[in-house]
Amino acid sequence: MTVTASDHTHAIPIDLHINNQPTRLEVEPWTSLLDALREQLHLTGTKKGCDHGQCGACTVLIDGTRINSCLALAVMQDGKAITTIEGLGTVETLHPMQAAFIEHDAFQCGYCTPGQICSAVGMIKEGHARTADEIRELMSGNLCRCGAYSNILAAIEQVMGANISSEKVAA
Repeated sequence: MTVTASDHTHAIPIDLHINNQPTRLEVEPWTSLLDALREQLHLTGTKKGCDHGQCGACTVLIDGTRINSCLALAVMQDGKAITTIEGLGTVETLHPMQAAFIEHDAFQCGYCTPGQICSAVGMIKEGHARTADEIRELMSGNLCRCGAYSNILAAIEQVMGANISSEKVAA
């Protein structure tokens, strides 16, 4: 698929691999990855919250690493694999994290949910979280105005396959 910027003379062609689909875009040098995803590719699962990298609603995975797409320039992602919430699972086969969020009712309004899920998938891949407190710390860049944090933690713990509790005290 090729998508071009609308009649701008400064557009730069880039090749991305978005949700397992090769994609060629033409973007202005100042276009954020978030805006390219939402405005050019119509992948609106990735949300624009603060647009300053402070809320995590725009979290996507680039080559498996979680990033705030509002802070990343699209031109700097040339040649990279990008996974958005739309690329994690399908209606028929949800990603385990998506299924766990549903099972644990880990959302209320749902606005932050795509970023929360992408961040959780990336955090697990990073392999640094071992305790509930570490999960909370490593997910602290993803805010939920509704306060569904305990359910989000339970969903992440389920996917990690661990029974982690910050109440456990070493003997």
